Amino acid sequence: MAVRKFKPVTPGQRHKIIGTYDEITTSTPEKSLLAPKKSTGGRNNSGKMTVRYIGGGHKQMYRLVDFKRQKDGMAATVKTIEYDPNRTARIALVVYADGEKSYILAPNGLQVGQTVVSGQGVAPELGNTLLLSEIPLGTLIHNIELYPGQGAAMARSAGSYAQLLAREGKFAIIKLPSGETRMVLVTCRATVGVVSNGDHNLESSGKAGRKRWLGRRPHNRGVVMNPVDHPMGGGEGRASGGHPRSRKGLLAKGKKTRNPKKTTSKFIISRKKK
Repeated sequence: MAVRKFKPVTPGQRHKIIGTYDEITTSTPEKSLLAPKKSTGGRNNSGKMTVRYIGGGHKQMYRLVDFKRQKDGMAATVKTIEYDPNRTARIALVVYADGEKSYILAPNGLQVGQTVVSGQGVAPELGNTLLLSEIPLGTLIHNIELYPGQGAAMARSAGSYAQLLAREGKFAIIKLPSGETRMVLVTCRATVGVVSNGDHNLESSGKAGRKRWLGRRPHNRGVVMNPVDHPMGGGEGRASGGHPRSRKGLLAKGKKTRNPKKTTSKFIISRKKK
């Protein structure tokens, strides 16, 4: 995966940096694995705007990605690597030995023709899904479950990965992409490898129109609003607005927002780095 820059022959291309899409092998998704996706425009069921700066954008179909990988012991062959408009990572279409088709998150380096398999006693190779109790220590993993059978919840975005550090009794110790170290049950599943499209963070839209294609409307800062509209608004001239906070007054940029009474806090060994 690499990125490409453009000659500034138009204003929109002057700062445009996008991926090369070299790894993508087809532009036509598998029809049986598509589902309709309705655009909300940030409105709730009564039509009231509950999320700002959302609306418009190109029509999208949802790709049914298998995050559970529970078809154990049956090898699946990778048929295509595809673009998914609903996530930053690439997805891979795999066909199982019995003919069933499925989408999975494509790890970096997965090629068409390779086979992937899940379950107990599986080799810890790229794209295979195993229990944390069977993955060698130090392995880079993604698609990690928080509860057995729940489906992958952690390390799913482009270029992200976690590292299996140790095992103590019924828990595995994992270092997450944020730097947080936490315990997860060894009966949870994870997939070997790093999520594809690792250069996604280097991309730049280049123009506002590309944001509109993605359904993102213009976002104005709190400090330029009036005091009635935002806690950071108002003041004479270019006032900074005080300590950064949200529109509802929740402090940001350093203030801890996690509920101290949360029951899963006992599984966190060290918090993420600031």
